Amino acid sequence: MRTSDHVLPADPAAALTTLRDLSKDRAVLVFKRSGRCGISHWAESELEQFLQSYKGTLPELVFIDVLKERSLARGLTAELDLTHQSPQALLFADGELKWAQSHHGLDSDGFSEAMDNLAR
Repeated sequence: MRTSDHVLPADPAAALTTLRDLSKDRAVLVFKRSGRCGISHWAESELEQFLQSYKGTLPELVFIDVLKERSLARGLTAELDLTHQSPQALLFADGELKWAQSHHGLDSDGFSEAMDNLAR
């Protein structure tokens, strides 16, 4: 299991500010996961496949354990006016949320397409 490139503040509003600031220099991919969820395990293996095969610049990674960091996981999506889901990925670039996906939409091709769309 990979670890985060950055640790977010526990406060969701501060975490969102941190993500927006970080993404001004390089794309940031937040991956919300649960150790109890089979789909989370599958999606994480798809993320690993993407990270190993992608030819472009990889994003910074931030992982959120939705069981251990419940307030952050739910609060972050609330700040973004999104429905909390797990697994869920949030891709930030240029200070903005550019892509959000969950469950079976989190396959290697989907991660690659989201990153490729940032370059357009």
